[in-house]
Amino acid sequence: MSIADLPHLNASLNLVATILLLTGIVLIKRKKETAHKWTMISCFAVSCVFLVSYVTHKLNFANTPFPRETYPTAAIFYYIILITHVILAALVPFLAITTIVLGLRDKRTTHKKFAKITFPVWLYVSITGVLVYLMIYWWFPAVEVAT
Repeated sequence: MSIADLPHLNASLNLVATILLLTGIVLIKRKKETAHKWTMISCFAVSCVFLVSYVTHKLNFANTPFPRETYPTAAIFYYIILITHVILAALVPFLAITTIVLGLRDKRTTHKKFAKITFPVWLYVSITGVLVYLMIYWWFPAVEVAT
């Protein structure tokens, strides 16, 4: 795998994080606290690997522009998703670390309060990360113009 392939890995890691987040909420609703704890720690670890991979790719490659001239309507949706994704993604590490630490310290009431914010934000960021990838690399690829 080369650095150029990292967007594909990153999307996969976002998908795994999404699955782990959804699994974690199901587990806690079923009162399986130990399984929930390890699932959420795993989700955080996957997200950390994603962050290292994402930064590595960005340090080596410029952003892949959305072909807005070719897909003007899709571009509107793409940029709305991208902007909200980026803003909320900046919050996830702080929210996740705080929520995890509170859970590990058995501060249940505060942990639950933070989790009610962290979970939907983290889930949105994970899902929209996959959507941004699909939109750029699969659904609306740049069209090469022959010269």
